[in-house]
Amino acid sequence: MPTTERNFARSNALQARLHDLVPGGAHTYARGADQYPEEMAPVLLRGNGCHVWDCDGNEYVEYGMGLRSVTLGHGYRPVLDAVTAAIADGVNFSRPTELELLAAEDFLSLVPGADMVKFAKNGSDATTAAVRLARAATGRAVVAVCDQPFFSIDDWFIGTTEMNSGTDDAAAVKFAYNDLCALAEVLAAVPVACVIMEAATALAEPEPGYLQGVRALCDRYGALLVFDEMITGFRWSAGGAQQVYGVRPDLSCWGKAMGNGFPISALAGKREFMELGGLRTDRERVFLLSTTHGAETAALAAFRAVVHAYTNSDPVGQMERAGRRLAGAVNTIAAELGIADYLQVVGRPSCLIYLTRNPEGRPSQAFRTLFLQELLARGVLGQSFVTSAAHTDDDIDATVEACRAAAIVYRQALEQGSVTGLLAGRPVAPAIRGTAAPRQIIALPRT
Repeated sequence: MPTTERNFARSNALQARLHDLVPGGAHTYARGADQYPEEMAPVLLRGNGCHVWDCDGNEYVEYGMGLRSVTLGHGYRPVLDAVTAAIADGVNFSRPTELELLAAEDFLSLVPGADMVKFAKNGSDATTAAVRLARAATGRAVVAVCDQPFFSIDDWFIGTTEMNSGTDDAAAVKFAYNDLCALAEVLAAVPVACVIMEAATALAEPEPGYLQGVRALCDRYGALLVFDEMITGFRWSAGGAQQVYGVRPDLSCWGKAMGNGFPISALAGKREFMELGGLRTDRERVFLLSTTHGAETAALAAFRAVVHAYTNSDPVGQMERAGRRLAGAVNTIAAELGIADYLQVVGRPSCLIYLTRNPEGRPSQAFRTLFLQELLARGVLGQSFVTSAAHTDDDIDATVEACRAAAIVYRQALEQGSVTGLLAGRPVAPAIRGTAAPRQIIALPRT
């Protein structure tokens, strides 16, 4: 894809207005202007497939696809048709609808390890409900949280980050992924309500036997096992990572790609725990999830259309084929240019990211920003290389050519030892950042 002169004037003007009206200038930190090169943060107007257009008329091949929430492509017609038909008969009611039953049946047909499901809107709704349910079921307060990027906007998780101003003390302790000894030490040191984790991430697959070992440790110490399937669900497989790796959690949390961009999430799990939030229990009831919009018809109809697409076609296979082709080509380019140790595309083919290192071989935000800048200039919008089923061979070819040109500039920066004179503005910054030390319970006496 050739370089074209791209004007960001209107995007920059609208971004300034957004900062006046919306804290941070966006409703998700990962969408913030500080995540993009300075004065090159496009404000988008529309999308189709894997292409998006900004308010200055610039067109891009998009990756990340709505923070991994869109797997079938923007404006995917079967989803839109299903939503249109549903909302024509009303959006929200004061009693359950048949659509809720049908959507629950669809969900449980995909996730055989779950007996019950409850729908909500945001991922944090589901993960916090899982934590509350685990605490109620076990009578314990502490949560063992895997040292992975993000689980919730709520205090039990944000209190463990550097951005914890305004949160209560977090009754949580972190443990390292792929390290059974580390988790065993946590569970032996303090009574834990649940272990919450992603079964896998873009950067880390479970070592053989690891997840089975986590399951066994949870059983041994009486902690519930909670899988966060926000990213892995509908991207690793329709049944999530638990289906891929063959490990059944007690509870699992879903969202993102469930609705191909429509707002829907879910908490699913074993009946013995889920019923604590229902009407068929003799135990003290748990206030699990009670949302006005959790069962509105648009998102449930979107979800059912997504299920139909996954049942009758192979979106995961399409994402993986596009990802393998892209990763292979970009890594070959880096090797040909002699910079394979500094610029790499890694991860599961359906959930790729790129690694950027400086001349000393250390991760570098400045070099990341330079690569992102060069991609934007060539019509690729990609904080990551997360694909969708809508990415065609032509889209991958165009992206590879953009990456080739960007990699040449990247090599120039490596040769001169810095991005000076090549990067137009400041480097991007971590989305979650602050000055406070993360809070963590290291050990508590047993009760």
